[in-house]
Amino acid sequence: MRLLLVEDDDHVAAALSAILARHGISVVHARSGEEALRALLPDTAPGKPPFAVVLLDLGLPDQDGYEVCGKIRKRSAVPVIMVTARSDVRSRIHGLNLGADDYVVKPYDTGELLARIHAVSRRTVPDEAAPATDDLALGPVRIELPNRRVTVDGVAVPLTRKEFDLLALLAQRPGVVFRREQIISEVWRTSWEGTGRTLEVHVASLRSKLRMPALIETVRGVGYRLVAPTP
Repeated sequence: MRLLLVEDDDHVAAALSAILARHGISVVHARSGEEALRALLPDTAPGKPPFAVVLLDLGLPDQDGYEVCGKIRKRSAVPVIMVTARSDVRSRIHGLNLGADDYVVKPYDTGELLARIHAVSRRTVPDEAAPATDDLALGPVRIELPNRRVTVDGVAVPLTRKEFDLLALLAQRPGVVFRREQIISEVWRTSWEGTGRTLEVHVASLRSKLRMPALIETVRGVGYRLVAPTP
């Protein structure tokens, strides 16, 4: 696996690169947003496999990390994990809205980081989490499964891959409660407990993007269910 590490602190980058290398991950280090964007150009490393993950620190010397994430998403579908000291949900939702796939909050455990890297790298596998049968219509919400497209009242709503997979999973059985462990297993394909916080943020992001906070209901202590809108 090739990983693009965007980190302006050389000491942090060297230590992290050594850890990742011991786990079979080849690291390319970019010290700025501009250097990272150049590294993602198709002809930058001819003959080498594409990056499986971008690990993006938000504290960069030349550009805001959120801005870099938005630029990455416009030119590439590579999974992006944000590294941030901001632990509030609003900041995380903002990152997801810009196209980030996950985040880690400083200081982080390296085991947690490795688990997240492997989890998001699986998103490059063909879309198995969302069924590819018929489209789904739930009131004003239409989910086009083959095209991975969601509209509300005919207006397209851009979702990240995991957001779409999560919505499609819940929409298969409106009203049925999905356990948190089941959702994490089917959408993130992992049983790692730390992914639960990521699930909460993705649910919050979906509610915000769809502008339908009541669409996904939290069942306290159990999980989530989709509440079909009434006509």
